[in-house]
Amino acid sequence: MQRRFVGLTAAVAALGMTATLSGCGSDTGGGDVTLKLVAADYGTGAENSSQHYWDDVAAKFTQKNPGIKVDVAVYSWKDVDRKVAEMVEAGDAPDIAQIGAYADYAEAGKLYTADEMITIRTGANFLPSLTDAGKVDDKLYGLPFVASTRLLFYNKKMFTRAGITAPQTWDDIRDDAAALKQRGVSYPFALPLGEEESQAETLMWLLSGGGGYTDEVGNYDIDSPANIATFKWLKSNLVDKGLTGPVSPGKLDRAQAFEAFTKGDVGMLNGHPTLMQEAEKKGVEVGMVPLPGNDGPTEGSMGVADWMMGFKEHGNRAAIGKFLNFAYEDENVLAFADQYDLLPVTGTASEAMEADDKHKPLHAFLEALPNSQLPPFGKTSWAKASETIKKEIGTAVEPGANPEAVLVDIATKARQAESAE
Repeated sequence: MQRRFVGLTAAVAALGMTATLSGCGSDTGGGDVTLKLVAADYGTGAENSSQHYWDDVAAKFTQKNPGIKVDVAVYSWKDVDRKVAEMVEAGDAPDIAQIGAYADYAEAGKLYTADEMITIRTGANFLPSLTDAGKVDDKLYGLPFVASTRLLFYNKKMFTRAGITAPQTWDDIRDDAAALKQRGVSYPFALPLGEEESQAETLMWLLSGGGGYTDEVGNYDIDSPANIATFKWLKSNLVDKGLTGPVSPGKLDRAQAFEAFTKGDVGMLNGHPTLMQEAEKKGVEVGMVPLPGNDGPTEGSMGVADWMMGFKEHGNRAAIGKFLNFAYEDENVLAFADQYDLLPVTGTASEAMEADDKHKPLHAFLEALPNSQLPPFGKTSWAKASETIKKEIGTAVEPGANPEAVLVDIATKARQAESAE
């Protein structure tokens, strides 16, 4: 992701005069329609569950479009992708899904393309670097829903008391973590390689070590020398030295690590904007720096985007398009970003956030987004490869483990998944 997203407003305005809904009319004819929407939960509990957001959006949409109702089901990130896969397999796909992967459904011919659903105005307003990641065979299937980047978070009070400064290199992380351990910090560096979100934690470390999931031409390269060296360093310098806390990394989910940080039990961890909000609510003074690398700060952060998609199964193309156009209006995009301290995926909403001092804490994440790198979402095998990483990567740093053997096994399974497509 190399392109800035500012300056899109003029292009959007120019296109707005000719914006039309592709494919007017429902594939199934007239009459009332009830859309089924399945979405992921970005909240930390019942109080801030995403169910509230989607119920509100659905109610406002139906008020403007009385013939279209929207039934909303929100599931945790641990369950939502599996739930949608089960629904698709059972022949009862949702009309709209907001989940973590789209490419396998697109390859199977189950999704509408963007130009079959949304207006030109809506499509032109997406950040180009994100829509690039939403394409299969140069057609946009995955509409970016929300984005975030990653920075290293540290507890400022802990660092001041220990007389240490924010890390810039891996060696700084190790040394700072050792100092925090001496002062009795439970998790000097929290390393969540459990199944919940370890594919993201893994990519952050691979990028900071000069590697990644794929090579220059897009082939899986999970077992590259750079990646192997990264995990050997993690194991010998952090895990084996007891600097990652009382829960082994392979058993530590991201939600557990984030909760421990908000309780003041973690010295450092890789975090995203939502964690900043939650920690400060609990009185934790948060410091943030670019992800440290082997020799200095990492030039590019990891970027993450989640995806919205429309399924063909029930033939509600026009109704799906109307809802998506509504959902991507600035008011709704900014409301979600505000609630969870995440980054908007449209040019106009991004410019509004960048210009508003209310969002100043997010400006560092906005600055990191253009140079961030996303996981290979457009690979139809990514969903399977990601699941393999979630299940196995934690074993690479277990006592007595061979990181190289684990990465080779994961890479082999990823390549097999790709060749089977």
